[in-house]
Amino acid sequence: MGSAVITARAAATFDPVGRSVATARAFVRDTLQGWGYTDVVDDAVVLTSELVTNAVVHAGTAADVLCLRTEDGVRVEVSDHYPEREIPLQSTGLNFSSPDRENGRGLLLCAALASRWGVEYSPTHKHVWFQLDLPERPVGIRSAGPLLPVGLLPVADERVRVAVVQIDSTGSISAWNEDAAFLFGHTADQVTGKQLTDFTAWPQTPGTNTGIAEALRLSRWEGSYGIRGADGRTIPVYASHLRVRDTHGEPSTVCLLVRDYERAVLQSPVRAPVSDTNTDGHKADPFEIFIGSPAPDDLDGLLQRTVERARDMLDADSAFLLLATDDETELEVRATTGLPSARQRFARVPVEAGTGRYGSARMPAVHEDLDNVPGAVPLLGGTGMRSVVTVPLKVEGRLTGSLGVAAEAAGRYSNEEALRLQFAADRIALAVESARLGELERLRRGSLSFLVEASDLLAGTLDRDQTLALMAQMTVPTLATWCAVYTIADQSSEPYLSYVLHEDEERIDGLKALLSKIAPPDPVPTPGARVWAAPSEAAHQAALRTSMHTFGLGELGGLGAGIHTTLATAAAVGGETVVLPLVARNRVIGMLTLGKPSDDHFRQEILELAEDLSRRAALALDNARLYSERMAISQSLQRSLLPPGLPEVPNVEIEVIYRAAGEGNEVGGDFYDVFPIRDGAYGFAIGDVCGTGPEAAAVTGLARHALRLLAREGFGGPAVLERLNAAILDEGTRSRFLTLLYGELWPQEDGSALLKVVCAGHPLPLRLRQDGSVEAAAEPQPLLGVIEDLELYEQTVTLAPGDVLLCVTDGVTERREGTRMLGDDGLADVLATCTGLTAGAVAARILRAVERFAAEPASDDMAILAMRVPEPPTT
Repeated sequence: MGSAVITARAAATFDPVGRSVATARAFVRDTLQGWGYTDVVDDAVVLTSELVTNAVVHAGTAADVLCLRTEDGVRVEVSDHYPEREIPLQSTGLNFSSPDRENGRGLLLCAALASRWGVEYSPTHKHVWFQLDLPERPVGIRSAGPLLPVGLLPVADERVRVAVVQIDSTGSISAWNEDAAFLFGHTADQVTGKQLTDFTAWPQTPGTNTGIAEALRLSRWEGSYGIRGADGRTIPVYASHLRVRDTHGEPSTVCLLVRDYERAVLQSPVRAPVSDTNTDGHKADPFEIFIGSPAPDDLDGLLQRTVERARDMLDADSAFLLLATDDETELEVRATTGLPSARQRFARVPVEAGTGRYGSARMPAVHEDLDNVPGAVPLLGGTGMRSVVTVPLKVEGRLTGSLGVAAEAAGRYSNEEALRLQFAADRIALAVESARLGELERLRRGSLSFLVEASDLLAGTLDRDQTLALMAQMTVPTLATWCAVYTIADQSSEPYLSYVLHEDEERIDGLKALLSKIAPPDPVPTPGARVWAAPSEAAHQAALRTSMHTFGLGELGGLGAGIHTTLATAAAVGGETVVLPLVARNRVIGMLTLGKPSDDHFRQEILELAEDLSRRAALALDNARLYSERMAISQSLQRSLLPPGLPEVPNVEIEVIYRAAGEGNEVGGDFYDVFPIRDGAYGFAIGDVCGTGPEAAAVTGLARHALRLLAREGFGGPAVLERLNAAILDEGTRSRFLTLLYGELWPQEDGSALLKVVCAGHPLPLRLRQDGSVEAAAEPQPLLGVIEDLELYEQTVTLAPGDVLLCVTDGVTERREGTRMLGDDGLADVLATCTGLTAGAVAARILRAVERFAAEPASDDMAILAMRVPEPPTT
């Protein structure tokens, strides 16, 4: 500082943590105010904040702050332990680039605000210093106004009288001076011991419910009201209140009162307003003055900028902003700085009722020490903050939020800071409300789109497992960090953990293990989300036991996994967990559980959206359950209509391929059967009932079981079919006509096979000889289920070694693509290429030819029965 004499010094070192910046600001402010240098305090604090931020945040080292006082000003030095090696030369100039850049902004501010500044380097430190000179002004003047003409001076009586009234802690008048008696006509004896409210005419302030009682409890108050005189008239007065306490600690309020038209005697001089015009001469927006330009275009960015500016404006350690719900009964934490925001974000507190209420939300409040009023600001519980000032955000008299700043030291704030913060809150309230409404509208539109898409996806499947997976995938990560679905089979069953999903796949196994070890939530049918604390508590206990085991302080507990997995699981479920019932058809069929990571909370809008989703998901899950049950019943009944298996026929290869048309159908109108009749004799059948689906399957079951029963009773082929025809006709309106190929098979000792067949309206069986020739093996006869008196006959066919008998239903021969049809000739052509193939290979080639004939899937039932007499082995 040259030849200037240093008259005082103060030094402090600050650790490389974010909170050190606020602590350094407070150190410089307290030091300079203690020295009486209030004129340069604000500039010194701003410069110190930037330089200490560079040290502890950007350089990552401790910061040494040294304040030096002289008679003419102050010098502040900030040192870090990460010296630059490139020393800026004066001749090259400094390029600070954009003021919005973090890098170099501290030096830019030094150049703009300081009288002198510089950078000094040593092998281990870098020193940035700045000097602020005191402005020259007459000693002793704190505030002064301009020289005015006499005609512009305020009017007063010949003698200005100032009434001095003192009010005790109960609101009673304890002192009443002579000027008070003159102004109002009441003597001291007449008013002493009476309530001040007995003599005041107190105007209600629009938008607040502040009364005289509240005003008397404030540390400072200034304003207008009326005093009722002895003659009954109300005398308008201007008052200045100061709350004090005596040597015994008893509080009282001293009120200075003058006639309202003489308010200039007591009224605090209005501070010169900050210029509201920019360099172009245009009027500046008060909102931009506080927020800065350009303002953030999103709500979260706007709120975060607001709390940061509020913290810096009052030199606070932390700041917070809460937005009110639509009914103004709760406040939701939306932005914080200097506080554990992850733990507080979206947390809710009631405004005026219940435990943990936020009782001072509707009017400005100053708390000098939260230790004396625990719970007054629930958000700050356990944060170490002592003094706090909160102000409401209001739009057209309606509470829309609350803005607050807090400090670790007690007694930091007074009503003056509350007025400054309220001034800022009034400037941003409308912009915040507009951004909030815009966000709410976007959220509602997004919610509608989300629910429409969710409904489409859930309606697109009737598979239970797929429905469970869709439920979880729609909620993670859109609504929650992790999700678990519990299902309840029936009213007597316990909830079962059916599906678990986390946005980080590596966390799923640990989360599933944790949830499997704790009791499931109670299946309460009450609609809406309810908090479930069990997962968070269990995860924290497991993490604690695992951590203690690593230090040899206890037995291994927890989830049976490593410490990293256990701790990661604890962090994953450490936030808020909510349970929503899945209710369908007036029964709880499960629970949808949503969770957040450590110390995080759900927004109310998200919970409402999750509730809408849970209703749709519950119905989809119940539909899937009903469909699965009915499908299981249907498939069980259909399987009972199919043959249990193909018998082993000596010296004959038999292969069957069966395809039922329609999703979920295992049996249709086509059927087949191969069964033993007696020793050495086997029956076989392939048929086609008119139509498809369950009705055709019912006739299928009748036909197959009747064939077996009649054949084993010793009836021949024609007699079996004639009796089956009568049984079908007995069904009445439920009867359907039936084409049927029935035969009996006798393997012969010479290696051939003898067949007796009856073809009742069915596609004719084809015989493939060894030389590749194909011919029909039977003649057509009337189908069943149409006329009563049938006269059927059987035909004998002998299959030589190497011969194949192919029997199909019309789903094969009537395979179409446009006007083309496979037909009997096409089938014969395919069969002619099967010489030398086994029965299984023949059936497979026929099926492949049918599938390739047309691009579209088959719309009719299909059955293929191939029998082949193998050639004797060559020696």
